[in-house]
Amino acid sequence: MNERDTLEEFKRRVTELLRASPARDIEKNLHALASAFFARFDLATREELEVQKALLGEAQRKLAALEARLAELEKNAR
Repeated sequence: MNERDTLEEFKRRVTELLRASPARDIEKNLHALASAFFARFDLATREELEVQKALLGEAQRKLAALEARLAELEKNAR
């Protein structure tokens, strides 16, 4: 058996060992546990935050325009 065959055999055995190990199940369970843990909190995704940021910016612009218009109307009413 040459060095390449030995490495291939080692790789094959490690792959089989990993498939037979509970590592994948543990990873899956940890992912589910983390998802359940974070689901308890009222968290928003980055996309949702970006949408809310854009809406807030638009509302602030409209408010500034309305305040300027109100100031102008009050000035003209005097």
